[in-house]
Amino acid sequence: MPAIDHVLERPEPTRHADVDPPPNPGVVIYWRDGCPFTARLRFAVRHHRDRAAWVNIWEDPDGAAFVRTTNAGGHETVPTVLIDGIAHTNPDPRLVLEALRRAPLE
Repeated sequence: MPAIDHVLERPEPTRHADVDPPPNPGVVIYWRDGCPFTARLRFAVRHHRDRAAWVNIWEDPDGAAFVRTTNAGGHETVPTVLIDGIAHTNPDPRLVLEALRRAPLE
């Protein structure tokens, strides 16, 4: 189990197939275990994490494929975050936190 999971609970998993396609409002976070940038984001948004959909690209091949088509060079760079249908690669956690504060609870 990754160390971050000892500090924070794992996000509730969402399949890429269950994510509303852009331009729908909301926040979708594509992530993977062991990524320090994802860990930083998870910590920063921990109090609002239930307002986002979390797709683990190591557990969801369709999510991984989406991330490859979104990032330059076909890389699986995470976190890749959709905010209101716009992709952000490794965004500043403050940007994601502000979007989550605006997002309705599911």
